[in-house]
Formats: sequence, C-alpha cells, structure tokens
Amino acid sequence: MEKMKGSQIVIESLKREGVEVIFGYPGGSVIPFFDSLYEEKSIAFYLPRHEQGAAHMADGYARSTGKVGVCVATSGPGATNLTTGIATAYMDSVPMVAITGQVKTSLIGNDAFQEADVTGITRSISKHNYLVKDIKDLASTIKEAFYLASTGRPGPVVIDLPVDVQMQEAEFDYPKKNTLRSYNPTLFGHPGQIKKALKIIYKAKKPVIITGGGVIAAGAHQELFDFAKKINAPVTATLMGLGGFDAEDSLYLGMPGMHGTVYANMAITESDLLISAGCRFDDRITGKIDAFAPEAKIIHIDIDPTSISKSIKVDVPIVGDAKNVLGQLTQEIKKEKLPKTASWHKKIKEWKKKYPLAYGKSSKGKIKPQYIIEEIHKQTKGEAIVSTEVGQNQMWAAQFYKFRHPRNFLSSGGLGTMGYGFPAAIGAKIAYPEKEVVVIAGDGSFQMNIQELATLNTYGVGVKVIILNNHYLGMVRQWQEIFYQRRYSATPLKNPDFVKVAQGYGVKGIRVKKSSEVKDAVGQILASKKAVVADFWIEEEENVFPMVPAGEAINRMIGGMA
Repeated sequence: MEKMKGSQIVIESLKREGVEVIFGYPGGSVIPFFDSLYEEKSIAFYLPRHEQGAAHMADGYARSTGKVGVCVATSGPGATNLTTGIATAYMDSVPMVAITGQVKTSLIGNDAFQEADVTGITRSISKHNYLVKDIKDLASTIKEAFYLASTGRPGPVVIDLPVDVQMQEAEFDYPKKNTLRSYNPTLFGHPGQIKKALKIIYKAKKPVIITGGGVIAAGAHQELFDFAKKINAPVTATLMGLGGFDAEDSLYLGMPGMHGTVYANMAITESDLLISAGCRFDDRITGKIDAFAPEAKIIHIDIDPTSISKSIKVDVPIVGDAKNVLGQLTQEIKKEKLPKTASWHKKIKEWKKKYPLAYGKSSKGKIKPQYIIEEIHKQTKGEAIVSTEVGQNQMWAAQFYKFRHPRNFLSSGGLGTMGYGFPAAIGAKIAYPEKEVVVIAGDGSFQMNIQELATLNTYGVGVKVIILNNHYLGMVRQWQEIFYQRRYSATPLKNPDFVKVAQGYGVKGIRVKKSSEVKDAVGQILASKKAVVADFWIEEEENVFPMVPAGEAINRMIGGMA
C-alpha cells in the first residue's frame, strides 16, 4: 500500500466516491488540501465568493442530480460561514459532505487563531459529524460520511480535519464496505403494515395522496404515478415535493398549506383517507393541527421513523423507502376491491372551477409577478430547472410554474434561507450545462449572496436571474399589511441599480418596467447563451394569495375564498 499525506488521502477518497465537483474557499488550515488538489485533473473545483455560496452550490448540485454535494472551507469563520448552508441541507434532507479545516490537534480547545468548535456547532444541524484526530481513521471516515449522507433519510455530514492530520503520512487503504452496525435504514414496508393500509384504502371514498421531498429523494416519482392512477386518487405535493408528480396531470391538486390551492386544502379537509409519502407534515402544510384532515384515516410512508406521528397522529405507519413501499402497495392492490370515487372527483372538479389560482389585472401597465412566472413556464415549456429564493418569489414560482419532473425545483423549504436560490442555481447549472436554469429571486434575497455574480462570470455559468423587484422585503411586508395595520417597519428597500451591479461583475443586465415588455424580455433572456440578470419592477404591494393565517385551519383561507 502506498503512503500518502492526509490531504492526498482526502482527494483519493473523494475520487473513490465518484466526486467530480467540489465547491469551496481556501484558508490557512486547508492549504494542504488545496495543494493536493492543485494538479488533480479528475475533480473540477469552483471558487465562490463566500463560503455560504459554496454550501448552497453543493446543495443545488445535489438536489438537481441526486448525488452527494461536496463543499470545503477553512477553520473558524470559514467553517461557521458554511453552517447556514449545512442547516438548509439538513432541514430539506439533502445529501452533502462538508469538509472543514481545523487547527492543529495539539491546539484544539486552546482558543487558537481561527479555531471554532465545528463539531459542537454542527451537531444539531447535520446528520452526523466527525473530528478526525488520527490519520489512520481518515479514509474510513470519508467512506462512512458518504454512506450516511446518501442513504436512509439523506442529509449533510461534516468532517472536521485538523491541519496537522492533513500533513501527516499513512498507508492509503480505502475500505470496500461500511461497517456501521447500528445504522441500518429500513428499505421495505412491513408486510403486515402493507395489509393494514390496503384494508383502509379499499374502504375509502374520498382518498387524497400528499407527496413530499422523500418521493424525489427516493426516485419514486414513477411509483407514485402508478399508485395514484391505480387507486384513482388526487395528488397534492408539498413545496419540497413539487415535480414528484406531473403538475399537468388531471389528478394533480397543486400545493397544499399556507399558500396552497383552495382545492388542495379543501380536499385534505374533507378526505376520508390521507396517504402521505415522504412528507413530514410541516406546520406550513397542516395549519391548525386539530382541524387538519379531521375525518381522514392517515397512512404515513417515510424512511425516517422519527418523522411518523411527530406532528400528526397517524393510523397506519409504514417505515420504508418511498419507492419500494409505493411499489409494494401498487403490486398488492386488487383493483376490483377499490371503491368508486366518481362523486369525489366531481366535487374536486367543481372546487377547481370555482377557486382557480388567479391574479388581478395590472394597474397602469405595472407588472404582475405571476405573469412573469407564467411566461417563463410557457417559453421553457416547463422543462427548466427553477431555483428560488425565499418569500413571495418562492410562493409565486411554486404556484404558477407547472413542474412536471423531479429535481427541477430547487428551494429552501424547511429553513427558509434567503440567499439560497442564486448559488444553488449555479450548482445545478454546473451539473447540467445543457439545461436551462432560471433563478426566481426577490430583490431582498438576491442581495444576500449577490457576490456570486463573480462566480458566474469567472466560470461562464449561464444562469438566468429573474429579480421580482418590489422594493420591499415582500413577504414580511405582506404580513405587516394584513396583520399589523400596514406598519412597514424595516421592510422598504432602497436597492442598488441591479443592472449596473451585474455589469460591474461582467454579467449582462436588463431592466423591465412595463407589463407589455415582459414577453419579449423573457424571450431575450432565454435566448442568451450567457448569464443574464433581469430586474423586473413589479407591483409594489402585490400579495401571495390564497393564504392561510398562521395557526388557522387550512380550509380557512383568505384572498382565495371570498
């Protein structure tokens, strides 16, 4: 066996795991790693302009491909700058390995220069973390990290690596297998639970399937489609589940919850059976828990047993991989036993007709943000990868872009991280340079990581940035308008000239102020082979409707049920 430095062991181990792309930022305690990376030809390295950008780029790469995203930062502030991205990935179950430099092992705990307790800081926001003090443990640690990040319920794993361990030498022996005896995710549903679920399904007259990010993580979109068609049940997808079921299919209800469709929320409220696949029943989905699906029996499929009955008490828990469990159910179902649901579908059709997703006409030629989203959808034929920031822009994209495929929607759901969408889109575009990648951003969120325009220019990444500029922190302003008597405290924004900022970074910038210019502008943006930043000045006080007030029942919506 060949002797290698610890930094070389890291590189070789990453290669063994099939890593092709790394996002990161150098610093004192990771210089040995970057020195070993210097002549490495099989791994592409991308330098963002902030460590948070590196984490979000790795996240976007992972969400769009299903592979493990990798990011690297130095010790102390470099590592702490990664934490928002790590927490974002953790909340949304995104596979990621974050490698952080650390001070020498002899200095750990002494408040050395650029020291931070990375394992302590990230313990609650990562699936697992390691502090490697012995070079002999390095290769096996990396092997375990990738296994943990990508299996079961995916998530970020942190490897904290002291600089002296990177410089030590040891024989390189990469493990062929993992030896984690205590970690054995359940992949198939228990046959007894499958039978219990089928008994309830046969008795249902008003079934609804609610699908979440677990279906996409498991690659279970085809199994979901087959199952829904076999039992003829309508499907609603959470924010993280968008694209897991074809949005143009007749069974699709749109998104449920706080800014979901009226018909999705009404269907859940009146259902007698709710089948959840890979959804953790977040508070934005359930609203007032006592009033959530009050008449329904609930079947909950999830690979993470701690997510079942955590928020909503369920009748039939099924622990397992969504792809396998949905396949088991579909295979076991006897179609002749299924009840007729024609009257249920008739009622849903009436709700869809009565309460469509809609928005008013523009006033004085001002631009409605929903119209921009619809035009992007129309001109991309629903085939683009769409990454969003957080807030109104996120909800409008979720409502008005019809996602037909999994892994085409990137958004921070659980943590709601402003500044996520732009760097995540860069990660996705690097993964798929041939695909159209569009960022839907708010003027507030975009400025959180605006410096990554330098990354676009440096590497020629052709991401299209659509800024829905209302000169406010829009979602907070909406709450202030509705619940705080229009007391707009700290939400009005005095923005820079986004066109000039883009040009300063060497990126093309355009501005659109009139509704009549939107169609041609979108066409111009999409026709460009290079990156474009488009500053759309929208209606300043446009709101996201429908809306369920916090803590209210999901069938008590405002702005959608007059």
